[in-house]
Amino acid sequence: MFTNEYKKHIPFHLYLDEKIYFVTSRTIKRKKLFNCNAKLDLLEKRIKAAAKKYCIELHAWVVLANHYHLLFTLHEGVKLSNLIRFINSDSSYLLNSNDNARGRKIWWNYWDVCVRTKKDFWAYFNYIHYNPVKHGCVELEGDYRYSSYNYFKNKTRLIHFKLS
Repeated sequence: MFTNEYKKHIPFHLYLDEKIYFVTSRTIKRKKLFNCNAKLDLLEKRIKAAAKKYCIELHAWVVLANHYHLLFTLHEGVKLSNLIRFINSDSSYLLNSNDNARGRKIWWNYWDVCVRTKKDFWAYFNYIHYNPVKHGCVELEGDYRYSSYNYFKNKTRLIHFKLS
């Protein structure tokens, strides 16, 4: 069967309708495969296309060279695994076509957390927007193009919470 080393890399996924999720997906061996604006654009567009296709409400997102983070509400009947598969398989296909690297595996796995409190929501929201600073991409959150930070910066927007 599976070794313990292997099992710790296969997180258990619990799916509940009408809940807020924080999701992280990273590339194999943390390779910086989305290493230029065109490739970051490609991944960000796939995330936005997935949000539209699966009717999820994106609360925050960030795309970096080797991973992305999302914070969103998963509505009734939407399978989280299908949403992530859409993002990861589409972005893999497009990136591999662009790099002439057919069949190359891009994504390792994804991790999700069902957000239970408003405090946790805001912690994830802020973590997502601070991520480019944490990884040395920029000095200020607002300077990073591939994030929802500037979208929310000047908005007063109600976020409806349906927490566990």
